[in-house]
Amino acid sequence: MEHTRNDRKQNRTTKSMRRTLRREVPSTVGLLADAEDFAAMTRYRTFTFEDHPTYLQQVDALLKTLAAQGLHTSVALFDPEEFTEFCTAAGLDPDRPATRARFTAHTAAHGACVPYTGQPLDSLVPTLINEAVRQATWDCASLLLADLGSCAECGEDIGREAFERSSHLLVALLKGAGTGIHHLVCSVPAEVEQLLAVLHVEVAEDGIPELDDDEGAEFVTVLAAGVALESPGGIVLRTTRDGEPDRVHGWRLDRGRLAALTAGEVFSAYCTDAETGEPVSPEPGVEYCAGYTLDDTPGGRH
Repeated sequence: MEHTRNDRKQNRTTKSMRRTLRREVPSTVGLLADAEDFAAMTRYRTFTFEDHPTYLQQVDALLKTLAAQGLHTSVALFDPEEFTEFCTAAGLDPDRPATRARFTAHTAAHGACVPYTGQPLDSLVPTLINEAVRQATWDCASLLLADLGSCAECGEDIGREAFERSSHLLVALLKGAGTGIHHLVCSVPAEVEQLLAVLHVEVAEDGIPELDDDEGAEFVTVLAAGVALESPGGIVLRTTRDGEPDRVHGWRLDRGRLAALTAGEVFSAYCTDAETGEPVSPEPGVEYCAGYTLDDTPGGRH
């Protein structure tokens, strides 16, 4: 009898230890964000969902359950095309739940992934998609820079030099902007797609900018691609300060340099629909200002 009681106590202790350990193991959920991606997965026999709305409801319930258990949970974007390529490269059967779990873990480590903090899916999905777009933009710009190689005249790595120059230009942009909350957008056309990077920076009275490191690296990388390729493109900077109207400045990329736009050019760029070319009403309480002169990067230029 004593032996039985000891066994039960040991079993309870073991289960408690496992529950404690489980709370320290993160979970990742692969999400099929849109109906088209969902439809692509329904060809697999082991994928048992029949409609996307029901699938999303079940994912939402699963996320809430994991959160209620105190587990750290991330959501990764599940791309069926990348899944197929992954299975082919690894020699895995795509029609197995274990393979989908393995791909989800791979995506969480190498692709777009956001933490679940209890937010509803209708706000989580756009965040996840935006993160995927950011990651793809960063990867594309990085590959463009890597493929440029070295300068035939001086041997300098063209991509690295462009990145250094663009880092210097970002510092100059923020120095000229001064204190406040700054929203910067860099747009560079590329052969495959339009590269777009957004950066949010707050500069306090001490002049030290506060920004997300990944956002900053992405912004500089996209700008560097435009600088190195000497492509068209530009930057818009909007500054917000308490008690003042927002101020918008702009620059265009001109043969690898940032040339300041006039106030009229900034107004025209900001108040024109990018898709239709039709004018749109200016925002109230916004001043459209000329870009200020930037201290160009020292050193050579390719």
